[in-house]
Amino acid sequence: MITSIFPTICADDVAATCDFYVELLGFRVVFDSGWYAQLESPDGHRPQLGIVEREHESVPESFRRRPAGVLIAIEVDDVDAVHERASAAGHTVALALRSEDFGQRHFMTVDPSGTLIDVITPIPPSPEFAAAYAHQT
Repeated sequence: MITSIFPTICADDVAATCDFYVELLGFRVVFDSGWYAQLESPDGHRPQLGIVEREHESVPESFRRRPAGVLIAIEVDDVDAVHERASAAGHTVALALRSEDFGQRHFMTVDPSGTLIDVITPIPPSPEFAAAYAHQT
């Protein structure tokens, strides 16, 4: 039986990567050994996020590369407020804030480890999208 699943990011600078998630998204650090940190959502429940030092011996050497071809989606109550904080902090905005026909308002940023982060608030889909996919649940 699966009891939990969460991404763990390999980072060159664990502390800076933790700070990114704490300051931008309100995560809180629940464990920090210096080479590994465990974060959880501000309400004290899942979701959780792990951050491990990229060069740590627990990470196989052939997997210590910077991330590519993966993104982490984080759903928030107010994407506009998070976007404002990201912009004010000077974080890279890889995809501008926008509303999508498929029912998301979102933007993408990049954390200090190079991981692409999609920050999302659900919105109603466009009538056309809703009609086209009404039969799917």
